[in-house]
Amino acid sequence: MTKVAVVILNYNGERLLRQFLPSVVQHSAGADIFVADNGSTDLSLTILKTEFPSVRVVVLEQNYGFCGGYNRALGIISAEYYVLLNSDVEVTAGWLGPLKSLLDANSDIAAVQPKILSYTNRNAFEYAGAGGGFIDALGYPFCRGRLFDYSEEDRGQYDDEREVFWTSGACMMIRSKSFHEHGGFDEDFFAHMEEIDLCWKLKRSGHRLLYSGQSRVYHLGAGTLDYQNPKKTYLNFRNGLSLLYKHLDSGEMMYKLPLRLILDWLAALVFLLRGSSKSFFSVWRAHAHFIRDLSKLQTKRRAIRSRYPHYPKTQMYPGLIVIDYYLRKRKTIDP
Repeated sequence: MTKVAVVILNYNGERLLRQFLPSVVQHSAGADIFVADNGSTDLSLTILKTEFPSVRVVVLEQNYGFCGGYNRALGIISAEYYVLLNSDVEVTAGWLGPLKSLLDANSDIAAVQPKILSYTNRNAFEYAGAGGGFIDALGYPFCRGRLFDYSEEDRGQYDDEREVFWTSGACMMIRSKSFHEHGGFDEDFFAHMEEIDLCWKLKRSGHRLLYSGQSRVYHLGAGTLDYQNPKKTYLNFRNGLSLLYKHLDSGEMMYKLPLRLILDWLAALVFLLRGSSKSFFSVWRAHAHFIRDLSKLQTKRRAIRSRYPHYPKTQMYPGLIVIDYYLRKRKTIDP
């Protein structure tokens, strides 16, 4: 069994492979590099074969989404540690060392992520992961270094190592044992927030999740779906509700879920007032499908709660990120 397997999920990403895979090959000595192809119909497989002969390829027969693609690929890749890496990430010299060292030295750490900066604005934190992931009292995820559409400049303020609530699916090193024992990703999520769901299960089981500012990568972001894409809006709102329903304690559910629904509809109204009717209807669809799937979600909720009756509130931000950002005008939060 290899120690570290870097696994990149690809779907019709021939341009991204040529742009970003060279840095992974150059700076990942000692690790096996895999590309799991999610049923691409472009020239991805040809490019991998002819231009990146050292990279191993796992061919999936169709597009299973982020969750299904990784579940199937990691099911046949043998390694002690997996590195889940987006296809639009540029890595840097020595990026694997700090992540691996943390897992080697601490058996209770299940996963760790690096500092994630913007590929296009290299002094700023990037949307997906930034300086470590957290979640507020109503289940809205956020990151140090990035709140909504505001990204901090990297001045070394998050060069620390600290525990977080979730590690980014754009770039995380996770113990293979932890990934498989907790069922991998929930494929009903398809994409977006699936890593938060998995991290929440890991925390319920007593594991820790860490951020290391000593490792640095650059993420292009929106390599598959643009941030304003209605499908991404739909997935984020639907999966956010599913996340809460699966994990909240019964007492919390009584008031947190209704408040979340109200805030979601306020966000939908803002979309409409700004002329984004597609985003408005994405929220409507997200809520409709959440209600439709309640029976399935209830089954998952029972399974999680029977295995892990309680979850620690550590690294869970007690406030409301929406209130702090929009009303209190806070641009930086370090829980």
